[in-house]
Amino acid sequence: MTTATITEVDNRQAQLQNLLNTQREAYLRDPNPDYHQRVNDLKALSRMICNHQDALVKAISDDYGNRSPVESLFCEIYAVLDGIKDTIKHLKKWMKPQRRHVALSAYPTSRNRVIPQPLGVVGVIVPWNFPVNLSFTPLASIFAAGNRALVKMSENSRHLADLLQRISGDYFPADKLRFIADEDGPDGGLGPLFSALKFDHLIFTGSTATGRAVMRSAADNLTPVTLELGGKSPAIVAPDYDLNTAAERILFWKLVNAGQICTTVDYLFLPEGSVDPFVEKARNLVQKRYPDLQHEDYTSVIDDRSYQRLWDTLDDAVARGATAIDLSDGQGRRDDPLRKFPPHLLLNVSDDMLVMQREIFGPLLPVKTYREGDEVVHYVNSRPRPLSIYPFTGKRSVSDDYIARIISGGVSVNNCVLHVAQHDIPFGGVGESGMGHYHGYEGFVTFSKLRPVFYQGPLDPLKLLMPPYGKTAKKILDVMIKMVR
Repeated sequence: MTTATITEVDNRQAQLQNLLNTQREAYLRDPNPDYHQRVNDLKALSRMICNHQDALVKAISDDYGNRSPVESLFCEIYAVLDGIKDTIKHLKKWMKPQRRHVALSAYPTSRNRVIPQPLGVVGVIVPWNFPVNLSFTPLASIFAAGNRALVKMSENSRHLADLLQRISGDYFPADKLRFIADEDGPDGGLGPLFSALKFDHLIFTGSTATGRAVMRSAADNLTPVTLELGGKSPAIVAPDYDLNTAAERILFWKLVNAGQICTTVDYLFLPEGSVDPFVEKARNLVQKRYPDLQHEDYTSVIDDRSYQRLWDTLDDAVARGATAIDLSDGQGRRDDPLRKFPPHLLLNVSDDMLVMQREIFGPLLPVKTYREGDEVVHYVNSRPRPLSIYPFTGKRSVSDDYIARIISGGVSVNNCVLHVAQHDIPFGGVGESGMGHYHGYEGFVTFSKLRPVFYQGPLDPLKLLMPPYGKTAKKILDVMIKMVR
């Protein structure tokens, strides 16, 4: 890099460090906000969303080129407000110190407590695909736990980032919450500089490759991380399950946000002999739901690079022998200025195709067939652990078998994605699909220090074990050991 470039990087790094220092100093002045302050912060998050709902939806759509307003209202606005409401409902219970058993029975007057306390300043790295949900949902947990936050938005969310920067000051001081717009720079953006800051916790949502880089940067500061990554999440339709219902649900979630969801179905297992009827049902569903891809109901691919990547992925699959089924009845255009990529099924796929090697993040759905469930288990388990699996079956024994034998971040049975929307169960990946959990109580725990505290009572039986050691100490220890054998 040139001297000018190095100077620019140093300036940006100094600016980020100053923001962190401001929040750190505020945390040290008020390290443990009480229940009422935390509830006020959560209510302020809700007001920010409610007061600017239309502007938020428009900003997201402007960033996409076109984002279905219904999808933004459902997956972003409603999901966040519902989560905040649930957090407020349970927060008082979560904040209470927990009584724990005292290990030595000789300590009848002593006690143990686990006290949840704020960590300090949390960094949040937000992707572009659900930028309101994936910034405000972590913020609900972060504020519930009593922390402060710096939130770095994606370079693909510039309209939204600009809006959040303009309005957030009306609800929070900069030493409590600050949104940061990413910009192209000499190092490719603020991501590496941001993740190198010495946060008390860092949460990142995005690709596995970027997640590795974030974790490497955080490791230099021993910053704990929560990584919500992606991967290839399969849906598995069992022979007993109604094909119409499976198609309705799988195609709905596969095409929400034009497939740009980390937890969506990445590929589909169908029983042998059911491909043709599934294709027919899928074609009818898509043409009924999206008779005009240019309508606002069908979301754009986020940018030109991603749009071209999807066409390249489709071309690669066809060149290697896959059969491509355009479910939109030929509406797609490769020069579409709104980047409306037509939904496709891909049949006869093989593992050498790009579509089976990397997360798709678009409306392409590869279809594989199987005879026995063991084939499915072996195939999924021979690859990196997925963020989700979606078994469709009317038999509890079948779904239980898949759940027991395939490890994934989460599971929805007889539907897709909906486990992510449940407040009383954690969300998170495993292996290459992520680490750590948040949402609901698990989010409160993730962003808290569960601090163990032992309170010595007025009696101290350890006096009997203090040196010089004699026969009494030996006899007492003999009795204690016999008690725990």
